[in-house]
Amino acid sequence: MSHTTQQWTPTHGEPYRPVPYRPARMPAGESLARAAELRKRMDERRTVRHFSADPVPEEVVRDAIACAATAPSGAHQQPWTFVLVKDPAIRERIRAAAEQEEEISYEGRLGDEWLEALRPLGTDAVKTHLTDAPALIVVFQQRYWLGPDGTKHKHYYVDESVGIAVGMLLSALHLSGLAALVHTPSPMRFLGHVLNRPENERAFAVIPVGYPAEDCQVPDLVRKSLDQVLVEV
Repeated sequence: MSHTTQQWTPTHGEPYRPVPYRPARMPAGESLARAAELRKRMDERRTVRHFSADPVPEEVVRDAIACAATAPSGAHQQPWTFVLVKDPAIRERIRAAAEQEEEISYEGRLGDEWLEALRPLGTDAVKTHLTDAPALIVVFQQRYWLGPDGTKHKHYYVDESVGIAVGMLLSALHLSGLAALVHTPSPMRFLGHVLNRPENERAFAVIPVGYPAEDCQVPDLVRKSLDQVLVEV
């Protein structure tokens, strides 16, 4: 399947032009059933650090990214770029650079309190998931729009917008049968250099995508209950 890229331009300063929105209302019974099933399936989602090298259907990953790109954003500026990295050599470069930063972090840059918080997760500076997983999605946030002629327009609520998109991406991947991990090596400037991204983009997260390894293990963690996270007034 071919995919073409079309230059998007911002609607900066254009007048408000509303269009009708009349989605069909779902019957209450169906809505309840769907919500319950979605809650059950999402409660099964786990962060995976042990991936199989088996390939994944690329169109599933593309569709998940397309779902993420429907996320709401400040002033509808859609300040995100998703770089799908399949080349093993590039993934090796990303892992080498990430582990170099992680070694510094685990040797003292993180601080004792942060290291204590990480202890139940069993993490360390070795990031095999960056090369074991068959694909990486590197998410960049666009701090401003940069046109082909060098024109710039500031983007608003960038962190919030990209964070929502990443959440939708993780949900779409999980509901499509794939596992993922949000990896945020700090600092992440090396990702822009390795992937040759433009000056207006800043790395937000690296997301390995694939199937769990046959011997995959995850931390024995308990999520907060709904009563602990929901306040009704």
